Amino acid sequence: MPDPVPSSSQDRTAPDAAPVPATRRRIKDLEVMVADVIPETADTTTLVLFTGNDALDHRPGHFLTIDPHQFAALDRWTRWLEDSKGRCEPPRAYSLASAPHEHRLAITVKEERYTSGVDAYPPLLSPLLVRRTPRGTRMVITGFTGPYVLPDDIEQRTDHLLHVCAGSGVVPNASILKHCFEHHPKLRHTLVLGNKTWDDVIFRDALAAMQRERPANLRVVHALSREPAGARRGAEVVSGRVDVTLLASLLDDPTAVEVFTCGPAVSRFEKQRAKLEGVTPAPRFQETVLDALEVLGVPKQRVHKESFG
Repeated sequence: MPDPVPSSSQDRTAPDAAPVPATRRRIKDLEVMVADVIPETADTTTLVLFTGNDALDHRPGHFLTIDPHQFAALDRWTRWLEDSKGRCEPPRAYSLASAPHEHRLAITVKEERYTSGVDAYPPLLSPLLVRRTPRGTRMVITGFTGPYVLPDDIEQRTDHLLHVCAGSGVVPNASILKHCFEHHPKLRHTLVLGNKTWDDVIFRDALAAMQRERPANLRVVHALSREPAGARRGAEVVSGRVDVTLLASLLDDPTAVEVFTCGPAVSRFEKQRAKLEGVTPAPRFQETVLDALEVLGVPKQRVHKESFG
């Protein structure tokens, strides 16, 4: 989800992902135009980007970066943050929602909120991208990179991928899913998606359509932490958070599955504050999932993770 180079769809910190062997790719700037603006939830928007280039070099799970300095509407806020922090504001990173075989690029951005005592500074770029970026907007993006990608030998490694995501963490995994359906049709996928409520689920209808079209390849399980009667939404909807019990019920062989997990983790600011107070910061989604996978016996080399916070 995700300072300079993160993961999913918010103003994020650096990615935390297992290294994947890959050829070195040249990072370059591209001028793009917003061709379409698609509301996903009340605070999340997909921007479809026209590049004029059909031969873009990226992989499912990659992200691009956007420099806030190019937006005149953000100039005063960018300057204030730089004065407050004493350093230059870095580009923000957003995972690609589109897969490489699709004609146009797309990013899905969730608007961040400022929470006193949790966040050191208010978000800069995501509110603009979600609320005030109409069709026809031109901007420069930099892409594409990131270690949270599908291994080239995935079919030799496993026949089952477990995707464990929270909120906007589903964005890079949606790209991976679409790529696999196109190029690795033999793979099975289980997507576990944690959200507060049903209305917060990004790509809810699109994921349901994927599951209907490929029932043998995709199972989608929703965990809703703030809907006590979540099961009313369907057989694959549970009330509560993603935990070790839920994950255990979805794994037939923990030693053979390949896991891709993306979601919020304890932030740098929270770690600094906890250190000053002499306490351990409370675990968030990613810490909880990684602990559960270890308990279940999933080998660490089979876990691909990307965090934001």
